[in-house]
Order: sequence, then structure tokens, then C-alpha cells
Amino acid sequence: MAKRKVGNPLAFAVLGSLGERPMHPYEISTMLRARGKDQSIKVNYGSLYSVVGALEKHGFIEALETVREGNRPERTVYQITTAGQAEFSDWLAELIGTPTREFHPLEAGLAYLPGLPPDRVLELLDQRLTTIDGEIQELTELHDQMDSMEFPRIFWIESEFRLKLLEAESAYVHQLAAEIRSDALSGSAFWRLAWKHYEEDGITPTEQLKDPVKYFGTDFAWMKAVPPEAQ
Repeated sequence: MAKRKVGNPLAFAVLGSLGERPMHPYEISTMLRARGKDQSIKVNYGSLYSVVGALEKHGFIEALETVREGNRPERTVYQITTAGQAEFSDWLAELIGTPTREFHPLEAGLAYLPGLPPDRVLELLDQRLTTIDGEIQELTELHDQMDSMEFPRIFWIESEFRLKLLEAESAYVHQLAAEIRSDALSGSAFWRLAWKHYEEDGITPTEQLKDPVKYFGTDFAWMKAVPPEAQ
């Protein structure tokens, strides 16, 4: 990903909004919320004015006029510049065409899965599935509503992408939980036995690994084939 002069994702949303028409910052934030764009773009509304200031400083937007509505404070209306249009187009092309390595929180947790007992992991996976499957149901109902209204998909395609990601995660976690419950997950029998030794006898995993045959029998032979750097 290119290093941008204003790299805050909110800056991308501001440029996209001003690409439609000139607006003041409050109007931008209202529109982003109303359209649900803050569900797809990491938005911190507390930094909106500082982001707008940074975009103006680098020539991506410029003040058009100052307006006052009733007794409300004066508000500065901004418009996108030619440089801002080019920045937005380049940023959009990068987001669509360039895959990046994203570190998913669940992936980090799975990397240290044996750090909790299997039964506790199952509780947490079920907890996660309750949330994920609930969101899947909500999005599915929302999309059905959009379809019934014949609202063009192009305006909510990002929500459809979110739904597909959630469905894929749900399917994987459901399968993983089932494999842990049945010990079909390779290594899960060892995992369960290691925690049994610890909970019943207070023998730490480190101590168990010093004499694997004693604690796990000859079935532990697979560990000898694992490169030391992978242990």
C-alpha cells in the first residue's frame, strides 16, 4: 500500500463524500452514518476535523464558503480539488486492485489455541458464533429488504461482501468446534490430555514435554518430526 500524505481511512471517506458535492464536516459525518459507510470504513468521528484540516493543508480539498443556519455556529463548506480527485481515484484503485495481508484477531487467537483448555475454547467459539450468526441474520434481512425495495446493489455491495466474509467465518468456526468436540482435530487428543495432567496433577506443559512418552505414550512420536523452530 502506498504511503499517503493523509493516510487515515476517514480521509478516503471524506474525499469520496466531497466528490459528490461540497459539504461541511458535520454534513459529511451525517451522510456517512446515514449510508452506513462507517460499517465498512474504520471511522473515528472524533478526528474528523483534524482529517479535514490535513486534507486542506495538502491541497486535496479547499474551503468554498462559510454558512450559518439559524442560531448554529458558522460552518465551513469544503469542496474537493483536482489533486483531491486524483488522490481519491488512486486510493480507490489501490483498495480494489491490491490485496494486502490483514491480521485477523481470530487468526491470532488460533495461533495459540492450546493455551486454553479445549472445553473453554468450545465455550468461546460458541460465544463467537452467537454474535456472528446474529449479524448474518441481520444482514440477510437487510439485504432482502433492499431487494424488495429494488434498491440498486451497487450502493450496498460492501455490505454484501461483509456478509460473505461472516458466512465463511461461521462455516469454518462451526466445523472447527465440531472437530474439537469429537477429537477429530489432529492433535486435539494430546491437547486435552495435557490440560488434564495440568488441572488434575498441576504438571505444567513444560514439564510434560520434558518426558512426553511418560505423559502421552508412544503416540507422542509425531512431535519428534516437528522442526524445533516450529515447536
